[in-house]
Amino acid sequence: MNPFPLHRALWLTAWIAGVFCLLLCAVMVYEHFAAATGDPWKSPQLLALKEKLAAEPKNEPLQKEIRQLDLKFRQKFRHRLTLDKTGAWLLLGGTLALVLAAGKAAALTKTVPLPEPKNDAGEQSLKLAARARASLAVLALVVAGSLLIIRLDNTSVLPANQAAWQKLTGQGGAQEAPAEEAPALSEFQANWPRFRGWDGSGVAAQTNCGTSLVWRSAIPAPGHSSPVVWGDRVFISGGTAAKREVFCYNAAGGALLWRRPVENVPGSPPKVQEVPEDTTYAAPTMASDGRRAYVIFANGDLAALNFDGSVAWSKYLGPLKNAYGYAASLAVWGNNLLIQLDQGGTAPEGSKLISLQGASGRVLWEHSRPVPASWATPIVAEAAGKKQIITLANPWVIAYALAGGEELWRAQLLENEVVPSPVFGGGLVLLISPGEKLMALRPDGTGDVTQTHVAWAVEGNVPDIVSPVSQGALVFTVNSGGIVKCFQTDDGKKLWEKNLDIDVQASPGIAGDRLFVLGESGVLAVLRAGREFEELGRSQLPDKFLASPAFAGGHLFLRGATNLFCLGPDVAKMAKQP
Repeated sequence: MNPFPLHRALWLTAWIAGVFCLLLCAVMVYEHFAAATGDPWKSPQLLALKEKLAAEPKNEPLQKEIRQLDLKFRQKFRHRLTLDKTGAWLLLGGTLALVLAAGKAAALTKTVPLPEPKNDAGEQSLKLAARARASLAVLALVVAGSLLIIRLDNTSVLPANQAAWQKLTGQGGAQEAPAEEAPALSEFQANWPRFRGWDGSGVAAQTNCGTSLVWRSAIPAPGHSSPVVWGDRVFISGGTAAKREVFCYNAAGGALLWRRPVENVPGSPPKVQEVPEDTTYAAPTMASDGRRAYVIFANGDLAALNFDGSVAWSKYLGPLKNAYGYAASLAVWGNNLLIQLDQGGTAPEGSKLISLQGASGRVLWEHSRPVPASWATPIVAEAAGKKQIITLANPWVIAYALAGGEELWRAQLLENEVVPSPVFGGGLVLLISPGEKLMALRPDGTGDVTQTHVAWAVEGNVPDIVSPVSQGALVFTVNSGGIVKCFQTDDGKKLWEKNLDIDVQASPGIAGDRLFVLGESGVLAVLRAGREFEELGRSQLPDKFLASPAFAGGHLFLRGATNLFCLGPDVAKMAKQP
């Protein structure tokens, strides 16, 4: 006779699964309320240190203490995200085991008429015992499978194909826009159509930019997006949880031509996703192809606006899983609008690189990315006979083909939270692993080029936020403490280093032979972009600056916390300040 019937084994399994689920729920509830009542970024300790730093902005030991405390909070936050995800999967597995085991056990314990004795009772008993062992083995496999899924889960929350994407965004019935001719490359080069110029390098084609104030105009909403300039129009974005807007100014005189809220976006939920106050909803810089201005906000709303302010199309890409708020800027090349949509804490959670048709918003292609959240902006470089999209995110530098999005090469070189964007200069991809190294990569490889295509790497006072700038023969870096360095592009040899004694968040720019470094406090330092250090002068602007400069039409456009500034060489044409 079987000493441990099947129904008893199943009831025992259900009991164990139930206790497991209860304990897991208790742990998850405790973690949830502990996190809700202890927001690390609002801790009295961190707030007190920041107030002290405001009074002593050059206190380096204090800055280091704040960075260490901030890193500790970030690690705690990522740990909690991992616990939440793992707990959800384990709870699902435990609940399924409970339901299945209890249901089967209940069915087996129903009272039925006693059967007549059978001669094969011993054989039946052995079969029941074997089934019990098999049930326990299946349960073990389910638990092991759930753990394996948790370890390997990189699935995207975004749609898997074009049809599903259009259904999600409410564009299922939209017709493809007729093909339109892209602006000539010379038009892109003459304007400032995206973050850090037409190619993302921070280098302007013009050579006569000055630092005399031409006009200043108020900005109606907060944001850190840098100015985008096309022709006689300057575009910036701004907004809050209540309203997100695009502002268009006249480049010549600074008049606000129009302001357009981005609202009623198909698929966008009524409750707006929260983002950290320091990041704002308008951290990503806009882009323009001369026909439309494109904008993306940290809640996932994406829109294209015509130059008269009307909305050409809009769609929702959120919610975006980013602990500090989405901040990667849009990029344009020809008719392509490029979006680096990296998401996740310590692991990828729906990270994508997406190419859209500018005229319609139609998805041309999209590819998942094996990286968590990043804040760097992609660039497009013509190298090795191909148009390559260069992207950065921990731990990979990955190049994609512009035409179809297929991966060309990758290198595992990055650590920490990747904020600085890459540039292309002297035939090399120049990039920064924040706080670690400045590196140069040859862009002519295939597959994993980690061990074969690093041309050079240097360490010491490497930026953690600010992107490099290169005019070809030389590459310049500026760290948050205002230390400027100049290197030879071909071999990485350091030519000079100078501390400007200013705090810097904005990336530098080059116009002609001059290097412009904009400090957070409004100090604009102009240096010679040459092989020897030479400071040409400084100006002081009355605002706080985090956004990077834009150069167009012989003028320099700067976005402050409260005002948009235009600087130029001709003081005689200075407009009256508002």
